[in-house]
Amino acid sequence: MSDLTPEITANSEITLHFAIALCDGTTITSTFEGDPITLTLGTGSLIDNLEKTLFGLKAGEKQSLLLEADNAFGPRDEEKAYAMPRSSFPEEMALEPELVISFSTPAGDELAGIVMELDEEQVKIDFNHPLAGNDIVFTVQIINVNNPE
Repeated sequence: MSDLTPEITANSEITLHFAIALCDGTTITSTFEGDPITLTLGTGSLIDNLEKTLFGLKAGEKQSLLLEADNAFGPRDEEKAYAMPRSSFPEEMALEPELVISFSTPAGDELAGIVMELDEEQVKIDFNHPLAGNDIVFTVQIINVNNPE
């Protein structure tokens, strides 16, 4: 008798619990204590590298994978940190290190930047993903897999 349980493929709609943690055990985000999430692969809900780790899994399966930085959120790129004139920010904005600010790109997309440091003249903004340069542990528990016909 063949197993008819569907496997996760590139366009699967899946319901799952997941957690992302640093190698020291610090949990960055997790759904295990709450409700699972449902998402469709290939829509940008998860980065490509995380999506690829799910292919072939079935409902009921659980796995934890150590992903090196290059295979997770990528390496940290110092060229994505920019010094901007303080005058580029509204006077009433309370700038401080680690503040996350949303910027609009010329194409109209939203891009998050993190204040790294600042002085009276300049503000250094980091546009790397906050987890760039970090190895992570990606844990998933697959609850349901629905593949398009």
